[in-house]
Amino acid sequence: MTTATDPEGGSFRLSMLIYDSRYRSATIQIVALIGFLLLIGWLVSNTVQNLADLGKSVGFSFLTEPAGYDINQRLLDYDSRDSHARAGLMGLLNTLLVAVLGCAMATIIGVIVGVLRLSNNWLVARIMTVYVEMFRNVPVLLWIVFSMAILIETLPAPSAFRGDDPAASMLLGDSVALTNRGVYIPEPLFGRTDAEGNPLSWRQGLGDVHLFGDAWFRFDVSLELIVFLSTLIAGILVSRLIGQRADRIQNLTGVRPRTFWLRTAVIVVPVVIVLWLMGFYLGKPALKGFNFDGGTHLRNSFIALWLALSLYTAAFIAEIVRAGILAISKGQTEAAAALGVRPRRIMSLVILPQAMRVIIPPLISQYLNLTKNSSLAIAVGYMDLTGTLMGITLNQTGRELETVLMTMLIYLAISLAISGAMNVYNNRVKLKER
Repeated sequence: MTTATDPEGGSFRLSMLIYDSRYRSATIQIVALIGFLLLIGWLVSNTVQNLADLGKSVGFSFLTEPAGYDINQRLLDYDSRDSHARAGLMGLLNTLLVAVLGCAMATIIGVIVGVLRLSNNWLVARIMTVYVEMFRNVPVLLWIVFSMAILIETLPAPSAFRGDDPAASMLLGDSVALTNRGVYIPEPLFGRTDAEGNPLSWRQGLGDVHLFGDAWFRFDVSLELIVFLSTLIAGILVSRLIGQRADRIQNLTGVRPRTFWLRTAVIVVPVVIVLWLMGFYLGKPALKGFNFDGGTHLRNSFIALWLALSLYTAAFIAEIVRAGILAISKGQTEAAAALGVRPRRIMSLVILPQAMRVIIPPLISQYLNLTKNSSLAIAVGYMDLTGTLMGITLNQTGRELETVLMTMLIYLAISLAISGAMNVYNNRVKLKER
């Protein structure tokens, strides 16, 4: 039997591209693609022509020019004589730092709050409900500014730590100082010194490796850090091999050998030995003059942004976790309880692993939102990608099109990387059909 849209044979005719169902779909897609490309070409041509009329040419040579401004919070060496490209790199690293730490803290808080919202304790459940409703119904920008105000107004000034009877004191054995200028914590250092400050010959630092030496991406890596990470990764791999061996024994005999202490030892012991051989110690901050010197300085702008984004996003993650748990049948809990499994173990071993297939997809969106919301850092003076490339660099060079396009592409690349990583994890935890 034949139809009007599927002729039995004959030569090809142009009308078949529209009336033949075998070609119609491809024809529509090709026409739509051509129209989209023509639209993009028109927009690009129109933009270039308008810039030319204004006496501007599209180019990225401005990235090699000296930036001429400082960045207060940074992970790599930088000064105002470095290029705009390196300033943008500093902003990108600051954005990634807030995104990674924020996602980690938001996940931990969100899972805890989501589980506690289902608690049988009425008071605990109500407190968690108040937290969720309070944070998710107030704009995140207000929480960022509010967090910054609390840190500035409530913490003491560095001068409060001076004198024989100071008004404020350092914490954790005089190693951590909480001030209205930021938090000072110990700095990891390598290479012991004697009483006169001279390095001990058998515990001197290993030095640095110069990976990049140009003005754009000058990057030095500490050999101590490379050795430490290599030892840690090797220990983790050995620990995984021990766990896989225990799985095989359990599958064969039904009895799983105890491997917790052995797996912990193969990770911790080599790391401790390597750190001792390299002369690892903590450089504590000390009050000198009107401010603290030494250690690592975490500025209030970074802390306020990190806390606000984490607490705000955790409220949404808590609802995602709660919905994922409620999606699991109560019969799973009852069956585990009938086998004598304790309630906490039921949640960690039975409920949450099954709920992950419901939690992961919306969780990806929250990670992306947190990363993009970090662009609000300019409100508290934290120099992220928006503050450097889209802020000062744009104002100094007048390159609106170039800086906006670069920032959009960078955020797009970060978002796609997060989505890709989470989708890979989602494919690993989803239920497999048999």
